Amino acid sequence: MPQPPVKKKSGMGSKILVIIIIIVVILIGLFLVSKYTSWNILKVNKGVSTSGWQAVFLSNGQVYFGKIASQSGDTLTLRDIYYLQVAEPIQPAEEQVNPQQNLSLVKLGNELHGPEDEMMINMDHVLFTERLKTDSRVVDAIVRYLDEEN
Repeated sequence: MPQPPVKKKSGMGSKILVIIIIIVVILIGLFLVSKYTSWNILKVNKGVSTSGWQAVFLSNGQVYFGKIASQSGDTLTLRDIYYLQVAEPIQPAEEQVNPQQNLSLVKLGNELHGPEDEMMINMDHVLFTERLKTDSRVVDAIVRYLDEEN
């Protein structure tokens, strides 16, 4: 007795599975290209706050304090710039294991090379920015400096 013919599955389920796998592979590829190149399609650029005093932390470890004038594309413009300078004693006391370091706030523009008080910072080097509270010690020192200047 002949067996009844076996119905072949249409393969619709396997076709859908192949399409899903292809889409996932494409998305992973786009993510990797975006992550490891400057072609950053997944980067959401909401910009940075341009109000009040800001701290700008750079990839080289330097921190600048100032007012962010603008951010456009790959550049952040910082004005009214200050930075911290560490002054260590010339001859530290031998009794102290960790000699006291003196921190001072320096106004950009007073250096030997005489830069203008504006920086154009490549956004690739900006780790993050922070808005400073009006009662922070840095803002207080800036305000005192500005009062002395006037």
